[in-house]
Amino acid sequence: MRTASLLLLASLAVAAPAAKWEFVEVGSSGVIGLESIVVSPTLVIFFDRATNDPLRTPNGKVAWGSLFDLETNTATALELITDSFCASGAMLSNGTMVSVGGNTPAAADLNQTGAYDGRMGIRLFEPCASPSGAGCTIFEDPQTLHLATTRWYTSTVRLFDGSLMIIGGVHEDIPFYNTDPVNSFEFFPPKDNGVPRDSPFLNRTVPVNLFPRGFALPDGTVFILANNQTIIYDVESNTETPLLDLPNGQRVSNPFDGTATMLPLSPPDYIPEILACGGSMKSDTTPVEDLSSQDPATSQCARLTLSPAGLAQGWQVEHMPQGRMMPEMVLLPNGQVLITNGAGTGYAAVQSIGVTTGQSNADHPVFTPVLYDPSAPLGQRMTQEGLPTTNIPRMYHSSVTLTPKGNILIAGNNPNANFTIVPPGEPGFSSELRVETLNPPFISMPRPVLSNVPSKIAFNQHFTMDIDIPAGVSATASNVKVALMDLGFSTHAFHSTERLVFMDFTLASNKRSLTVLSPPNNRVYPPGPAFIFVTVGDTTSEGAHVMVGSGASPPVPDQGVPL
Repeated sequence: MRTASLLLLASLAVAAPAAKWEFVEVGSSGVIGLESIVVSPTLVIFFDRATNDPLRTPNGKVAWGSLFDLETNTATALELITDSFCASGAMLSNGTMVSVGGNTPAAADLNQTGAYDGRMGIRLFEPCASPSGAGCTIFEDPQTLHLATTRWYTSTVRLFDGSLMIIGGVHEDIPFYNTDPVNSFEFFPPKDNGVPRDSPFLNRTVPVNLFPRGFALPDGTVFILANNQTIIYDVESNTETPLLDLPNGQRVSNPFDGTATMLPLSPPDYIPEILACGGSMKSDTTPVEDLSSQDPATSQCARLTLSPAGLAQGWQVEHMPQGRMMPEMVLLPNGQVLITNGAGTGYAAVQSIGVTTGQSNADHPVFTPVLYDPSAPLGQRMTQEGLPTTNIPRMYHSSVTLTPKGNILIAGNNPNANFTIVPPGEPGFSSELRVETLNPPFISMPRPVLSNVPSKIAFNQHFTMDIDIPAGVSATASNVKVALMDLGFSTHAFHSTERLVFMDFTLASNKRSLTVLSPPNNRVYPPGPAFIFVTVGDTTSEGAHVMVGSGASPPVPDQGVPL
């Protein structure tokens, strides 16, 4: 009996803990991470407002941008010129990160920052070869490099010619509703001799149309969702085609922030589907003084297939386990969608409605993510089983992004006018510098390893890469997925340019290599940088950084073959 007990204790001592999802606090963002974008395999940029963040530049000024090293989990100040507060951004076809728009710095902060008006700002971060970011800087020249008009709370879409479409926004600093709208589109590099294109759609969707949700479709057109209305915009003909309103009065753009994403595109047809979740059912004519931080957010998700049959069917309605204002959705390499962050009640913006919680327009942070499986039957797509709970509120001015490591980086939270620590016991929520990762179970497991991945891939071309699959992990043609991903630009409950395209492949008989067929053309995947992830069963590799297309500066010609 004693021998059996000893054997049992010995087996327990050596048994590895079961792999599970977990939140891990990893470091400080230095500045409030209200905007984030992955710019290399090891580097993420955080942007904030030019105000009173604790991080300092080498010349002693307050920083409002930082370069976060994913290897060391440390932040280094970026020296910016213009105020990047509530800007947007994306990557160009040549790999340059572009941040656009921003705000006018507060007069009280100018002595600390020296920031210039960022509403017409264009900030460039060239491809950075240094893993640590040493010597890599933001370039700005506000006098000669700027937008055509002032834009705060704008959105961006990466187009088929490698340029950016810049959508909507507001001209001036407004407290809540969009009362001074920029109802136009413009482009970077500029089209139309730099003259913005007026948009009847944006004109119809005020006052709840800030940070419009835009997606480049695989035919080269753009789907845009603002307030509760939708269109398809044809960039080449400058025409808007109205589609279906969100059902039941659901509104998902700022300041009634729900979120939206385009679900993964799959060969051979690459039929796009849009998923919009959370936000509010309140009327957009509700007076500001009648809104409260205790008003419930909606749990509704609406899904629309952008095909003739899908449009005839209309929006398909399902529900998250709880309502969420200001959630965000992150595409995962296996095709699932992580829904995280947000508040159970209230609205976006700061101290600008009838009843607030401290300075916050929202309350009741939601601490547990949701996992959404697009391939599951309706009613069975949402789960929180096995997902962890954090203790850090992530509401207004927070961000989230998938990393090249395959985990999720989460930062920010600041429902205050500037960097503020709320004393214990007082209402409201402190400004947040803590950075967390949300690690999927495979992070602590043996994982597939990719090697000999081409640094550049053309469209509609086969290429081969090696894969080392861990012992004990079964690989078959049916349980392997090869994903090409734009990790996107995260801010204000939306992930501009986030994209996942699955690629056809052949697994070698010895299971040591994959021959992959790249997307057919630059409309299915807009040209520029990407990460390739391979999922085998329940494990996913780290992402391999590649350039898709020629790598030339925009605008680039069509490449590949038509669908």
